[in-house]
Amino acid sequence: MSGPVTHIATADATSVTIRGRDLVNDLIGKLTFTEMFYLLITGRPAEPAQTRVLDACLVTLMEHGFTPSALVARLMAESSPGQIQTSIAAGLLAVGDVHAGTMEGCAALLVEGVDQADADAWCRALVTSCRQRREAVPGFGHKMHKPDDPRTPPLLRVARENGLDGRYVQLLLRLSSVIDEMAGRHVTINATGALAALLLEIGIAPAIVRAIAVVSRSGGLVGHILEEQQTSSARHLVKAARETIPYRDPPV
Repeated sequence: MSGPVTHIATADATSVTIRGRDLVNDLIGKLTFTEMFYLLITGRPAEPAQTRVLDACLVTLMEHGFTPSALVARLMAESSPGQIQTSIAAGLLAVGDVHAGTMEGCAALLVEGVDQADADAWCRALVTSCRQRREAVPGFGHKMHKPDDPRTPPLLRVARENGLDGRYVQLLLRLSSVIDEMAGRHVTINATGALAALLLEIGIAPAIVRAIAVVSRSGGLVGHILEEQQTSSARHLVKAARETIPYRDPPV
C-alpha cells in the first residue's frame, strides 16, 4: 500500500510548484488573490464568472462593524500589542454557528434538498420541523437587517448576471417563499443564506464554506487592529463593561 501524497504544493531550492503550476512563471502577477484561492481549494482554475461570484462573497463578509470577532480582536490587540497574528486568530475564533459562519448550516440544507423529487414538499417539511423546534431556518432572518438584508439582493444579482443562479439559488428562493407563506410574514434571506447558495453554485464543497468566512473576515480584522493601535478603543470597552455590568453578591 502506497503512502499519502499531496497535490497542493512542493518547493525546492529554485522553485515553488502549486497545483501543478510554477509559482514564479505561471501565478505571480497573473492570478488575482481570488483566482489563486479558488485554484487552491478546488484544484482547478476559476472561470471568469466563478471568480466574480467568489470575489463578491469575499467582499460581503469582510466587514460588519463592531461584531464579536472585531471586539475580540481589539481586546487582544490591547492586551498583546505587537502580536498581530494573535489578535487576528483570536477574532477568527468568533466565526461560528451564530456569527459569520452560519452559512455552513444553510449549505448543508441546500445540498440535502437540491435533488429532492418534490422540492416544495421538502421545503414545507423542513420549515415545519424548524418551527416545531422553535429554531430559525439557517440562512433566514436577521436581528439587525429588517425587513431585508441589504447584502442579499446584490449577491443574487451577481449570480444572475454571471449565469450562476442555478439549482441551489433557485432552491433558496423557493425555500424563502415557503418560509414567508408559513410564517405569515416576510422573513429575509440573510447574507449567509445567499452566500451558501452562491458558493455551492461555483463548486465550493459544503464542508468548507465556513472557511470562506474565515478568509474574508481576517482581512476586516486587520483594519480593526490597525485602528485599535491608533485609538485604544478596547480600554473604553473594558471601562464600559465595568460601569454597566454591576457586581451583586450571589443569592444565598
